[in-house]
Amino acid sequence: MEQLHYIHGTSVSEQQRLKLLNKLTNPPFIRFIDPNPNDTVLELGSGVGVLAAEVAQKLSSGIMTGVEFSEEQLSQCPEEYDQLRFIQGNVHDLPFDDHTFDKVYGRYILEHVAKPDLVIREALRVLKPGGTVYFQENAILNLDFYPECPKFKSLWRKFVELQSELGGDAMIGIKMYYLLKRAGFQKLNLSVAPQNHHYDQPEFHMWVDNIIGNADSAREELVRRGKVSTEEFQNAVEELQQLKNNELASCYFCWNRITGQKPL
Repeated sequence: MEQLHYIHGTSVSEQQRLKLLNKLTNPPFIRFIDPNPNDTVLELGSGVGVLAAEVAQKLSSGIMTGVEFSEEQLSQCPEEYDQLRFIQGNVHDLPFDDHTFDKVYGRYILEHVAKPDLVIREALRVLKPGGTVYFQENAILNLDFYPECPKFKSLWRKFVELQSELGGDAMIGIKMYYLLKRAGFQKLNLSVAPQNHHYDQPEFHMWVDNIIGNADSAREELVRRGKVSTEEFQNAVEELQQLKNNELASCYFCWNRITGQKPL
């Protein structure tokens, strides 16, 4: 069985970061997947279940299923009810029959798995003919600040290196068209989900805190492997803290998104 390679870990601070990220990004993602009331929907890598619970609220006769590998993450999920359930499982080998779901989606999952091509083929297998898959993934070097933050950008590149060494792919967002088309999906459509913020927006501080939390979740491993020193890491974070308090500051990022249809 293939294991997930999750660079961020499952600490209390990481759970809080994920909840903050959900608050920032769930509404546009739910519009992206556009669930119908009677859809059977599967989330790959449901984490702490916040997004799945919000999707379930859009369903009446449909069912939202979240599959998650980590017992620790599952223990933090919302309570189940008729339209919402969570199952422990591996996204490389989904515990569902062929042709089960109307919609399958994954968000920030392909970058962390050992074999993304296998996960995509599993999504294709469990979709009903004509069903739709949705992915939103990172290409994390698509990140800029002004005023520029060279110390943090250097740290961010080391983060990408570390994720690769752990078996993940922090730039997989730009590879999804290739992967989905090769797997057999049709009617592919590419889009982006921007996170562009400036000092005068309340989301600006939340977004910068999320980026800092991303890096901090890997701090121990980055230092242990000699990619950065403790001082270099701290200086990079302080650079972003200064940006957060700069009334002239702005930051720019976008996720890559794709939809595809299973052949009829």
